Amino acid sequence: MITPGNIHDMKVAKACIAAMPPSAELVGDKGYDSNDLRAWLAERGTTAVIPSKRNRKVQLDWDHAIYKQRNVVERMFCRFKDWRRVATRFDRNIKNFMATIAIAATVIWWLK
Repeated sequence: MITPGNIHDMKVAKACIAAMPPSAELVGDKGYDSNDLRAWLAERGTTAVIPSKRNRKVQLDWDHAIYKQRNVVERMFCRFKDWRRVATRFDRNIKNFMATIAIAATVIWWLK
């Protein structure tokens, strides 16, 4: 799901997660720390591996070992941002943008 740059991902998080089958864990950064999302994930049988925000009154526990694996996804996004056309979102048409993502992913995979 592609959203405008001024929309926080939390607004579409449930819709994006609901499109996938339930998993054992869901790893997210502090931006996804909300009681509503955690409760919804628990209903699906998914454990939220999300660190608590600093201003949360009661800090929740999370699995540090699983959270360390999050860097694989972060590195992938950083590699996409090496492509100026992707990073600055030159393509306003969604089809063109997704085609650019597909080309970038293919080249990144090929050069790996």
